[in-house]
Amino acid sequence: MNSFSVILVAFNLVFLLFRSVAISDSLTTQNPYLRDGLSLVSRNGIFKLGFFSPGLPGNRYLGIWFKNRRGPTSVWVANRRNPINDSSGVLVMNITTGNLTLYSHNSTAIVWSARLLRKVPNGILQLLDTGNLVLRNWEDENPQNYSWQSFDYPSDTLLPGMKLGWDLRNNIERRLEAWKNLNDPSPGDLSWRMELHEYPETVMWRGSKKYVRHGPWNGVRLSSRPLAAAPILNFNFVSNEDEVYYQYSVVNKSHSVMLVLNQSSYMRILYLWSVAERRWRVYTSLPRDYCDNYALCGPYGYCDIRVTPSCKCLEGFKPRSPDSWRTGEFADGCERNKLMNCGEEVGFAQVSQLKLPDTKHTWVNKSMNLEECRQKCLRNCSCMAYAMTNISGSGNGCALWIGDLIDLKLIPDAGQDLYVKMLASELVKHREPNKTGRLNPKVKIALFVISGVGLVILCICVYIFKKRSTFKDDHEKIEAQDLELPLFDLSVINSATDNFSLNNKLGEGGFGPVYKGKLTNGQDIAVKRLSQSSGQGTNEFKNEVSLIAKLQHRNLVKLLGCCIQGDEKMLVYEYMPNKSLDFFIFDQTQRRLLNWSKRYCIICGVARGLMYLHQDSRLRIIHRDLKASNVLLDVDINPKISDFGLAKTCGGDQTGGRTLRVVGTYGYMAPEYAFDGQFSVKSDAFSYGILLLEIISGKRSRTFCHLKDQNLIAYAWRLWKEGNIEELIDDAIRETCSLSEVLRCINISLLCVQQHPNDRPTMSSVVMMLGCEIPLLQPKQPGFFIENEAIAMKSASSKDKSTSTNELTITLPDPR
Repeated sequence: MNSFSVILVAFNLVFLLFRSVAISDSLTTQNPYLRDGLSLVSRNGIFKLGFFSPGLPGNRYLGIWFKNRRGPTSVWVANRRNPINDSSGVLVMNITTGNLTLYSHNSTAIVWSARLLRKVPNGILQLLDTGNLVLRNWEDENPQNYSWQSFDYPSDTLLPGMKLGWDLRNNIERRLEAWKNLNDPSPGDLSWRMELHEYPETVMWRGSKKYVRHGPWNGVRLSSRPLAAAPILNFNFVSNEDEVYYQYSVVNKSHSVMLVLNQSSYMRILYLWSVAERRWRVYTSLPRDYCDNYALCGPYGYCDIRVTPSCKCLEGFKPRSPDSWRTGEFADGCERNKLMNCGEEVGFAQVSQLKLPDTKHTWVNKSMNLEECRQKCLRNCSCMAYAMTNISGSGNGCALWIGDLIDLKLIPDAGQDLYVKMLASELVKHREPNKTGRLNPKVKIALFVISGVGLVILCICVYIFKKRSTFKDDHEKIEAQDLELPLFDLSVINSATDNFSLNNKLGEGGFGPVYKGKLTNGQDIAVKRLSQSSGQGTNEFKNEVSLIAKLQHRNLVKLLGCCIQGDEKMLVYEYMPNKSLDFFIFDQTQRRLLNWSKRYCIICGVARGLMYLHQDSRLRIIHRDLKASNVLLDVDINPKISDFGLAKTCGGDQTGGRTLRVVGTYGYMAPEYAFDGQFSVKSDAFSYGILLLEIISGKRSRTFCHLKDQNLIAYAWRLWKEGNIEELIDDAIRETCSLSEVLRCINISLLCVQQHPNDRPTMSSVVMMLGCEIPLLQPKQPGFFIENEAIAMKSASSKDKSTSTNELTITLPDPR
C-alpha cells in the first residue's frame, strides 16, 4: 500500500469521529482535515466554508458563502474548474509545510491545491468575518504575513476589502471571472481585471474583446463614476512598485454588500442586503446604459446618453463616414475637419465632464502641474490630448494620450476635463476684455443697440418663416427638432421599400403595416407606416418617437429615424431578420429552432430590457403592451422589446399611475389594469410573467383552451399545486432542457402573475433571480384574467379599438 493510501485510511478513521456540523472557524495542525459534510464558520457566524452543489447533486465544490443570507451567496469556489463527482472530498492542511490540498477519497489525483508564498510549519487555516480564508502562523495575525489567502484568488465576487488588481511582488493577478451559468461555477467569458500600463484602469472583457471600461482613477474616483448624493461605498486605488489594485469598503459597517459578475446578464451587479426584506437587492449595475459599451462612438467620438443620436464628434472633428452616422453606425468614429501636421500652430480645446479615453497608450508623470503637462503635449507631435491624473485639492499629475482618443463618454456633473489638441485656426476665438475686466460703456451702448435691432429683425424673420411653413392641419404639426431624430425624406423611404411593395410587407400591427426596406448604403431597415385608420394618432406617434429616441439598450429595438411628410408618419427601425418571438414559439415547425438555451437567453434579455425601462433609463417607462409579437429577434436571436406607442412615463419616484383609457392586449394585461386602469411597473411584471409561461409552454395565453382551465395561468397554477408542473414544458424542449432552470423560470413566472401587485417582484429582482442562485418564494394565488365574455362586452362598447396580427389589442375608454 502506498503512502498516500495509508494517509487516506487514517483520514477515514478520523472522520468517523465527526458529524455533519460546523467544527470551528479554523483548521490547525491538531485538526488538519475538512471533509464533505463538515464546515468552518467565521467567528461571528457571517461566512461559512464547506462543500456544496450548485447544480447537479453529484458535482461537489469547496466554497465560501454567507451563512444566513438567501440569494447569490457563494462568494468563492476553490475547485471551480474541477468538480468532485461524489461526497468524498477532503481538504487537507499539511502539518509540516501548511500546504492546502483538496483530494477525493476515491482518487489519488489532486483536485485543487493552494500556492503558498512561504511554508507555515505551525499553520492555522482560518475563515474570517470578512469572508477571507487565510493561512498563517498561529502566533502571527499580521495580514502582510499570510502565506495564502482566498482574497488573492477571487471567483466571481468582490467583497469589501478585497483587491482587484496585481500583487507585483508575488506575480498574483486578482481578477473576477463570472460563473458559466447558475449550475456551473467554472469561468465564463465575462471577466473584470486591472489593465497594467502607464495609467492603470479596470476593464470588463467579453472573451477577447473589451466590453466596459471604467476609466482611470483620478485621485477621487474612477473617471466614469457619476457622483452619488449619498454613497454607500468608499473607493480606494493604489498604484506603486509592489501593488496596483482597486478596492472598496462600506460606509455603514452594518450594511452587507458584494459586487458580482453575472454571465447571463453580462453585468457587474452591486447587491445590498435588505434587512427588512431578508433578501439581496440590486443596488446598481454596470453597464449602466448604452453609452457604457466600449468604443461605441469610435475614435474622437463621445457618447451622451441624454441626446439622440447619442454619439457626437469632439469640437474640430467630423464623422469619418457620414452615411454610417446617419443610419446609427458610429464605430468608424470621427476625423479632424482639417489635417494637422507636425509643426503647425496648435492649441487645446477643453472638454469637460468626460470619462477619460482608453489609457493603453499614455505617458504619465505624477509630479507635473497642468501647465507643464500642456507644454509637454505641445512639444510632442504624437500627443493628442492631456489631463490631470489627480483632481483632488488643486490638482496635479500629467497624463498624455499618444494616438487616437477612444471610448469617451459624457458624465454629467462629474467626469473630468480633457484638453484635446487642435489647430489654432479651429479653436473658437473669444474677444479679450479690457484691462479692468469690464467693457467700455460706449461699447456697451453700441452692443445694446445692435442687439436690439438684430432681435427685432430676427423676430420678423421668424414670423414670416412660420407663416410660410404652416401645415394645412396645424394642430397635428410635428416639429422635427422636438423629435431629436434623423428625418428621412419620403422619396428615400419609397425607394427603400420599392414603393411599399406587398413583397416587402413584413406584417400588420395595430397601428399600421410594417415594411422591409434597404437604404442606398445597403443597410436593411423596417418601416412602420402609421395607418390613417389606426388607433394611433399624432399623440401616440409623438409618444413612441420621443420615448424611443431617448432609450439606448441592447434589449430595446433601435429607432434610426422617422419620416413626416404631408399625411405620412413613419418610423424607421433597425431590421430584425428573425422577425418576432411569436413567429417561433407558436409554430409547430419553427419552435424546434429555439432550444432551451436560446429561450433562456431571450427570457433574460427581455427582463434586462424591462429593468432598464423601469429603473435605469432617464425616464421611468411602463410599456403597457409587452407580448410575444412585440419582442423582436436579431440575427443572433437576441431579443429586443419594440412598440412603445402605448408606453407611459412616470416622473421622480413614481412607479405607476391610473388612466381612464385602458389599452393593451388581452391575455397579457394585469387584472388591476384591465378593471381599474391602474398601471405600474408591476403590471409590466405581470405581462412578463405571461410571456415566460408562453416561452416555456409554447402555448398562447389568450387562445389557450383546456377542459379544466379557463386560460394558461390557471393551467400552470393547477399543475403547480398538483406537483405536475413539468407537464407545462413545451415538447420541443422537454428532453434537452435544463430542468432546474425551467422550473426556476416557471416559479418566477408565477411570482410575476400573482393577484396583488405588491406581491409581484420588480424586474430588477427578476433579473437577480434569473442570474443568481437565490432560493425563491412560493407563489401566491395568481391574478386570473377576466373572462372572455367580459372582454368581449367591453370591447364591443369601445369606440376606439384596434387589431394586430394574431393579437387582439383592446382599448377600453371606461374601465368601470
